[in-house]
Amino acid sequence: MTPVENHGRGPILNEYFERSETMKKNMKKQAGHSRKAVEQPKPFTPGITKAMVRQHAFELYRDKLAHDKLSLENWVLAEKDLVQSMESEGLLQR
Repeated sequence: MTPVENHGRGPILNEYFERSETMKKNMKKQAGHSRKAVEQPKPFTPGITKAMVRQHAFELYRDKLAHDKLSLENWVLAEKDLVQSMESEGLLQR
């Protein structure tokens, strides 16, 4: 590889960048297999809409929603948290 092709980086830096790119690709592959993103399920709690859970999930998982869809587990946790919050505020009775 000529200095022009590796943008003036020396062999040590070039090897570092190659390894870091390989590591990034492997991490993306592993992340994709660990949890599958799903469409938002219908809420279990009467009086709670998908839109309400979606908004609450966005507030809880803003960083995850910016990059990918949430897992089913995260949607369920968001709904449970929303219901608990609404019950504590007296906005929802079960």
